[in-house]
Amino acid sequence: MRNIVILISGSGSNMAAIVRAAEQGRWGQGLNARVAAVLSNRADAQGLDLARDLGIATQVLDHKTFASREAFDAALMAEIDRYAPALVVLAGFVRILTPGFVARYAGRLLNIHPSLLPAFPGLNTHQRAIDAGCRFAGATVHQVTAELDHGAILAQAVVPVLLNDTAESLAARVLTQEHWIYPQAVAEFLAQSPMRSNRG
Repeated sequence: MRNIVILISGSGSNMAAIVRAAEQGRWGQGLNARVAAVLSNRADAQGLDLARDLGIATQVLDHKTFASREAFDAALMAEIDRYAPALVVLAGFVRILTPGFVARYAGRLLNIHPSLLPAFPGLNTHQRAIDAGCRFAGATVHQVTAELDHGAILAQAVVPVLLNDTAESLAARVLTQEHWIYPQAVAEFLAQSPMRSNRG
């Protein structure tokens, strides 16, 4: 059984979508993968309660208690490595990762970003799309590299930008699509890497 470790900072809705897809068999036969742990840098992340309710191991590492970004990432890597993950999935994890962290999980580290990359990397993507007069917005699943919101694109979903949209209404429409494409992208990534090692 190949392990997936998911990192969250908030509600964990994408994490929940991935867990549901695995449990409901939407990944098809023979994928042989499970969400083994959910880790967060915030003790008040709502997704932790959901993960616990689903019987998934959880752990909190408060980044504020570490002297540096590197120290936090080192502790996070040690916790992740306990599960020997075949895949590490960022699902609303609001931390910029150090190059060392990215290098350790190179080729098995995925993220979802709320824009149609390469457009609008970084923050405030929905308002930026509205301000730019975009007719369409969306979300992108991509492999993580040391450069923020770059890396190979694995999947995208497109939604229209409506005349009366606010950043909040557009974000809600994009999020519904994230819940569809992220589990599917995870499954397809694992299916294409059947011999991927659990060990970094």
